[in-house]
Amino acid sequence: MGPIPLLLLLSYTAVSVVCGVESEEDYTWHLRKVPQVLNKRTVTLSSPGFKAEAKPVLNGTCGIECQSRLPLASVADLENFLSYETVYENGTRTSTEVYFRDFDVQAEHEVMKDSHSRGKRQVYGMDSRFSISDKQFVTNYPFSTTVKISTGCTGILVSPKHVLTAAHCVHDGTDYIKGAKKLRVGILKLRSKRRGKKRKGSKRNKRAAEVKPSFQWTRVKHTQVPKGWFREVTDDVAVDYDYAVLELKRPHKKKFMELGISPTVKKLPGSRIHFSGFDDDRPGQLVYRFCSVSDESNDLMYQYCDAQPGSSGSGIYIRLKEPEKKKWKRKIIGIFSGHRWVDVNGMQQDYNVAVRITPLKYAQICFWIRGNYADCQYG
Repeated sequence: MGPIPLLLLLSYTAVSVVCGVESEEDYTWHLRKVPQVLNKRTVTLSSPGFKAEAKPVLNGTCGIECQSRLPLASVADLENFLSYETVYENGTRTSTEVYFRDFDVQAEHEVMKDSHSRGKRQVYGMDSRFSISDKQFVTNYPFSTTVKISTGCTGILVSPKHVLTAAHCVHDGTDYIKGAKKLRVGILKLRSKRRGKKRKGSKRNKRAAEVKPSFQWTRVKHTQVPKGWFREVTDDVAVDYDYAVLELKRPHKKKFMELGISPTVKKLPGSRIHFSGFDDDRPGQLVYRFCSVSDESNDLMYQYCDAQPGSSGSGIYIRLKEPEKKKWKRKIIGIFSGHRWVDVNGMQQDYNVAVRITPLKYAQICFWIRGNYADCQYG
């Protein structure tokens, strides 16, 4: 798509929300009590091999149609899926079993699927992506929350020390990928670069500094991945657990984006979602897009956003009003899993897929970030 002024683009997305047929009450963050995901037992495992190859496009995914034919997961199944591994920077690894408290299994299994038209799309026809070229915008909120993962993916800042991304960016379902052994996160910052050297004692030869955004790389302290992503635990619903949290060795000073529980499509302003990523076909550029959701299940969203490899792991966010306030607030409601070939009536079709943040996933990710349950009671 040709260059469009960013302020005009953002104004359009805001106007499209207000001018919809729904009332403002429909576009409010409704906080609710979430279940607790508690640690039961942690054991030490052998160090992973770190031999897997990163895959830009994943095939054979059991998507919304395929999963609709599966039996509902029991509480024991869900506890197994949300148990998790932690891999540390020195190569050691632990496995933690979890159990639930205050969990309503019926609410978690609530079917929120409507009749939406489905369409396959990666990038075709008119490309609806927008490169954020303005150096001030790219290093300011909300675009500044988008980070680059050294394995070739994207992530989003969710605390001063944590990044949310896709599980497949660090693990292929069987083993951790090669680049995950020395994982790093790149945060865009403005840096000054002088065009010439200044002579000692001379003011005339002083050249203006050129300010450009560049990555400041930080090592990852440890990585946490739910076992639902592992093929030995589950295969058919693995894509539902395509998320991971990375803890940085040192905190950043950027504004981060908070987590939220994903509402139904009907509660999304204009039925739209937003995300930014570092698409491979636009090297060195941060790419923003917004689009409509075409179909959803309890755990997944199919959407029409144009995307390329490299954008996997991006944080899907929306903007809703805060309760009893006039301010609108952005929150992350999902993780972009990427362009996937999914099973539809025994045939493989391609879709852009995102993992929804459900109450259980919110409780787990929040605990990974905050380290206590008191700060994760409502989402």
